[in-house]
Amino acid sequence: MVNARTYPLWGELARSEDLPQEALKTVIEVLCTPAVTPDGFDDKADRWREEAFKAALPALLARTSAKRQRGRLLVHADVKTLAALASDGTVTAADVPAILRHRRAWAGLVSALAHHPDQVEAAIALLPRLPQHEVEQVVRDWDPDRYTTRTKGAAPVPPVPPELFDAVLEACLTPLAAYLLHPESEEGWEELSAHSKDWSLELGGRDGWAMLARCPQRWPQLTAHPVFGAAVQHLLLDQAETQALEDARLHAADPAPALSEDLLLACLPALCLPELADLPNPQVTARRSLHHLANRVRTNPRLADLAADQLHAAADALVTRGQLFNWSDKQGNDYEFDGRVRRLAEDLALLSANPDHLAGACVQLARLDQPAVVSPTPSRTLIRFLDNTDPDHDRPARLLERHYEHRRVKALTVLAANPHIPHTAVTDVLNGLHPAELAWIAEKAGGPDWFQTAAAAVPVPEDEDDGVVRLVDDEELGKDPDPAAVLQSWLDSPATGEILSRSEVYRAVVKSRYRTLEHLRQIPADEVLARHEPDVALKILLDHCGRSTGRWEALAAAMTFDYDDEKITFGQLLDSLDPASAGMGQP
Repeated sequence: MVNARTYPLWGELARSEDLPQEALKTVIEVLCTPAVTPDGFDDKADRWREEAFKAALPALLARTSAKRQRGRLLVHADVKTLAALASDGTVTAADVPAILRHRRAWAGLVSALAHHPDQVEAAIALLPRLPQHEVEQVVRDWDPDRYTTRTKGAAPVPPVPPELFDAVLEACLTPLAAYLLHPESEEGWEELSAHSKDWSLELGGRDGWAMLARCPQRWPQLTAHPVFGAAVQHLLLDQAETQALEDARLHAADPAPALSEDLLLACLPALCLPELADLPNPQVTARRSLHHLANRVRTNPRLADLAADQLHAAADALVTRGQLFNWSDKQGNDYEFDGRVRRLAEDLALLSANPDHLAGACVQLARLDQPAVVSPTPSRTLIRFLDNTDPDHDRPARLLERHYEHRRVKALTVLAANPHIPHTAVTDVLNGLHPAELAWIAEKAGGPDWFQTAAAAVPVPEDEDDGVVRLVDDEELGKDPDPAAVLQSWLDSPATGEILSRSEVYRAVVKSRYRTLEHLRQIPADEVLARHEPDVALKILLDHCGRSTGRWEALAAAMTFDYDDEKITFGQLLDSLDPASAGMGQP
C-alpha cells in the first residue's frame, strides 16, 4: 500500500529521464492502482494519484512499448487527454484497439489520429463507429485550438486531408440519400399534434449541409453525383440562400445569391419533392409538401420563372392527391386550424395557376371566423407611452395588426396578386370581411389596383360602426344611461370568442363596478376565480356555499379545470354545486 503523500514523488519518478527500465513496471502499477487505506477507498488520495498519473502519462507512454502495459495506461486516461496525445503522436493507430475495448470511438480521437498522414486511413475506418450526430464534428473540431491563443512556436494544425473530408461528407450525406430512396412517415406520426403535422417537411441533413457549406466550389459536380446528387440538390434548395442571408446579416453586407442560375437548373429534379409523392396519409403529407415547395420558392424567387410549369403541375397534383379543399369543421382544441387555411392560401397564391384551386382557397378564407377587434381600456401608462409615438394607435387597422388578426386579409391580398385568380372569387370574400379588415386593405395591403378598387367599393350599412369593441373605464361608462347594457354588449361581441382578445374583455367586465352577477355568470369560471380580481368571486362563493359542507366539497372537486379542458362558465360552476350538495344530504 503506497503512502498517499508520495504520489507526487512517483509522478516525478515517472517523468525522470534517469528512471531505469526495470522500475517502469512498478511505477505504472503504482500510478494506475486506486488509492486505498485499511478502511477502504481513499477519495482524496486518489485525486492526488490521478493528478500525478495525468502529468506522467506522456512520459510513460513514450517509454512503454509493451501492449499490455500501454493498455493499462490508456484505460485510465480521459478522452481529452487521449485526443491530445494522439494529436502529438504519442498515441497512435496501434493503440486504438486497446482504447476501444473500454470506451466508444469519438470525433476528437478520429481528428487527432488524422493529423498524421500515415494514420488518415485508420482514422477514416473509425467513422462508421461514431454516432451519426458526431461524424461532422470530426471536421468541425479539426483544430482544437481554434478558439484559444496558440502557444508561441507551436506548429500549425495541418489542413483537413482531402480523403478524410470526402469520407466525412459521404457519411453525412448518406442518411438523407438513404431516406430519399425509401421515404417513410416519421415514427410516431399519429401522435403528432395538428400543428406539428402541418410544419414544412424537414429533410434533415443538417450535418450534410454543414459539410456542403465548406466546399461551395464542388456544388456543381456534387449535384450530378450518382449516389448523393438528389440529397445535395435538396440541401442546396433548402439551405443555401438562407445561409447566405444569415451570413450577410452577420457581416452587415448586401446578400448575394448563393446559387447561380446554372446551379438552380441543376437542382430542378429535386425541386418538387418527387421522392415524397407517394407517402401515406396524403391529406397531411400533400399539405406539408406544398408548404415545403412554397418555402423553396420564397427562398429562391428565381425559381418562379425558371420552373413555372413544373411548379404549377406540382401544386395541382398535391391539391388533388391530398384533397386539400375537403372542408372539415374546426375542432375546439385545434388551435392551428386558421393557420393551416391561411398557409394553404398563401402557398397556392405562390405556386398555382389553376383558377379553380385559387378560387377554392378564397372560399376557405371566407369561412374562417371573423376577427375580434378590441380597443383596450384606457391606461395612463399606455397613453403616456403612445401619445408622442403613435397617436393613431386606436385605428381599426392598427388594432387588427396588434393582435395579428390581419393575417386572413393578408392571405387574401397575396391571392389577389396571382394573375390567374378569378376576380369574382376575391370580391365574394371582400363582401364578407370585417370593417377593420377593409380598413387594413385601404391602409396597408397594396396589391393590384382592381383589388383596392373592389375593396373600397364594398358597401357599408349606414348604421355600421368601424367594427371595434371599445372598452372604456368606469368614469366613461357612468356617462351612459345603461352601463350594464354596455358591459353586456362587450360580452356579446365576437371578441369573447377570440383567444387574443377575450381576456381583455373579461378583465374589463370583472373590474367594472357596474358589473352584475349575471355578467359574471357568463364568463369562464377560471377567468373569474383565478385570472382577474379573485376577490370579486370571494363574497359570491361565501354567500352561495355558506355553511354547506357539501357545496364546499363540490366546489373543490369542480375547480380542477386545465387550460385544454372544455370551459365552463362561472354560472355553470355555481349551478353544479347544488345537485352535488343535495345528493350528499347536506343542508
